[in-house]
Amino acid sequence: MKRVVNGLQTFGKSLFAPILILPIIGLFIAFGNVFGNGNLAEYVPFLAHPYIQNFGTFISSSAVSILQNLALIFAVGIPIGLARKDKGYAALTGLVTFVIFINAMHQVLKISGNLVPAEEMQLAGQAMVLNVQVLEMGVFAGILIGALVGILHNKYCDTEFKGVFSIYSGHRFVAILAIPSAMILGFLAAEFWPYVQNGITAMAGGIKSLGDVGFLIYGFLERILIPTGLHHLVYTPFLYTELGGTSTVAGEVVYGARNIYFAEMADASTKVLSSTVNWDARGLAKMFGLMGAALAMYVTANKDKKKMAKAILLPAAVTSFLLGVTEPLEFAFLFTAPILFVVHAVLTGAGMMLLNVFGVHAIGANGIIDFLLYNLPLGTTKSNWPMFILVGLLMFAVYFVVFRFLILKLNLKTPGREEETETPVEEKSASAASPGTAAPLGETIVAALGGSENIEAVDNCYTRLRLVVKDPGVVDEQKLKETGSKGVIKSGNNVQVVYGLNVKSVRDQVDQNLGGMQL
Repeated sequence: MKRVVNGLQTFGKSLFAPILILPIIGLFIAFGNVFGNGNLAEYVPFLAHPYIQNFGTFISSSAVSILQNLALIFAVGIPIGLARKDKGYAALTGLVTFVIFINAMHQVLKISGNLVPAEEMQLAGQAMVLNVQVLEMGVFAGILIGALVGILHNKYCDTEFKGVFSIYSGHRFVAILAIPSAMILGFLAAEFWPYVQNGITAMAGGIKSLGDVGFLIYGFLERILIPTGLHHLVYTPFLYTELGGTSTVAGEVVYGARNIYFAEMADASTKVLSSTVNWDARGLAKMFGLMGAALAMYVTANKDKKKMAKAILLPAAVTSFLLGVTEPLEFAFLFTAPILFVVHAVLTGAGMMLLNVFGVHAIGANGIIDFLLYNLPLGTTKSNWPMFILVGLLMFAVYFVVFRFLILKLNLKTPGREEETETPVEEKSASAASPGTAAPLGETIVAALGGSENIEAVDNCYTRLRLVVKDPGVVDEQKLKETGSKGVIKSGNNVQVVYGLNVKSVRDQVDQNLGGMQL
């Protein structure tokens, strides 16, 4: 069981490479929409000029094209996340293997006479991928190939041959194995994917049949799995596959909640965003709910510790509100009052359910910055964003009342209510460290992790340092806390250390102390 959990955590981590690039694409779509949106031009006359409108359309239409090639992004990105070394070669192998895979599938369909005319592709479950007609697998094709390449790369990239065969050593041997594997998978996909597709369609139908309760369950699972790092496995299928909805936008069939609203943002003929946008409404808790939780923790802090509580809660709350990065705030109460985290997960799902109940169709995946950039240019008809804010204010009040009641009733040890009287260690900011102090901080972190000999692999996601260690029992959590860590999560040999947005700086300093090697 432990090996399964470790494997899922590693795979969840690998999804970050492709997932984190997509919001950047969304920002370009939103930026283009600011200039190319006719509704906004009614209030800002100079935007109505044809050159400006064309400029906006040029940007948004160029960026939205990535939605038609998401499988390729995942096929290249996942090997980067999985590979322990030579990540560039892993990505290149992923690209080559994906091209082989789709062409192998195409050849099987062609030989078996199952290719259909262009006008019938949608009904037959087929689509064009990189100008190749194949079965519509969406991002599942990229995930399948990316995982295959990542596993083969880690297992065989160090294989060495002697003599004349030495040229086929290392990453070239990985390609030798990956290419025929892709051909086999292409054949199997052509034969069996329709059955999988029917299963996915049935699952999507089952979730939709739950109505509003489906959003409650989804929101709860996505949040409750945050400590394990497995939450990506919950939301990714809803954002990028038909589990999150299917829609025809500008003549193209689009799958997945995030893909749909990105496409609708760039499409002037779409008058109202699809309700599927609520599968990505995780920002409701990030912008409003957790603000109520932070306020409740502050007002319930002991009088003599309110200053300390404010120093912990205020930066974390601002980060969550502005950017949608929640770990610094969530980890302020996760370990000291885990019941609050369970309540937080329930309220997250309840908030998403309320959005669907009230027919809200605004874009709210992260923090307020993204929220304003995405929604304001669309206008209140296409995106009824004021309703999102009203529901958010309601959730702010609910979080505050519930958290305050539970903290006082159960005497929970949230920030500022700790019994120990020791002077809190002032948090060190790795991002603010000067070059001269970078090595000592990295040295401290490595020592707290049991030394370089205890560290097998180092990586990071958006907010966490993710490591594989030989003996998790020797990890000194208190010493890591003194370096600015918000929390430490152990699962088997996997250790996650939460640092927040400065994690990349922390990772660089750890790598520097380990000799500059990418473990």
